[in-house]
Amino acid sequence: MTYCIAASIDAGFILVSDSRTNAGIDNVSTHGKMHAFDTLSDRKIILLCAGNLATTQAVLEQLHRDKIKNAKINLNTVESLFEAAEYLGHVSVDKQKQHKSSGQSAFNPSASFILAGQIGADEHGAYMVYAEGNSITSSANTPFLQIGESKYGKPILDRFLKLDTSIDEAARCCLVSMDSTIRSNASVGAPVEMLIYHKNSFSLDEYYCFDDDDDYMLRLRRSWEAKLREAIAALPCFDKKSVRPMRVSL
Repeated sequence: MTYCIAASIDAGFILVSDSRTNAGIDNVSTHGKMHAFDTLSDRKIILLCAGNLATTQAVLEQLHRDKIKNAKINLNTVESLFEAAEYLGHVSVDKQKQHKSSGQSAFNPSASFILAGQIGADEHGAYMVYAEGNSITSSANTPFLQIGESKYGKPILDRFLKLDTSIDEAARCCLVSMDSTIRSNASVGAPVEMLIYHKNSFSLDEYYCFDDDDDYMLRLRRSWEAKLREAIAALPCFDKKSVRPMRVSL
């Protein structure tokens, strides 16, 4: 399993992904889920991947091959992120069909992706591409997308992430979301990759990679846990006057 987040806000976007691909008892392996493409100077496109590793690798290879061979549709010719997401969806479905035709009944080739970036004068943004090939984008009410093991890290994003959130605060929010997921699910683990993209910069310079024992991640985790304990302790006490007799089944 894996966990990937894309937060698209007014100031830019933040991408965060883990690197665990297998969490068996005696076989823990890692593989990066964040992939940046070498494209024309008028665009930046990054992909986050979740699901079957063979499928995601085949999709990435096809995207690279199409670009190198200057295929009619490739990441350098698409005119918008929506068009890029449609192209990615078609490639993903095609690779899944190829794997399904191998005859392995128990093999599940499904994969999902988040495509983020900026093309030309268009706004930056992010799209989630489902295994079926269709896609959705973030919105004003929900300025983030998740793939993989999303349930543990969703509450903090729902509560705190807004379009006008500062980009550094949004990045910390995404890291706490990732750390909460790592804490609750053994199938998600470090190294954790994070990319902060500032709107209209067409630069991928602000990239981070945090190991599990990284000093910053340890300080972030301890600070978050301490503040949560303080918040719980400060919650209003129960009103003892509202105590009622409990119904007892006969």
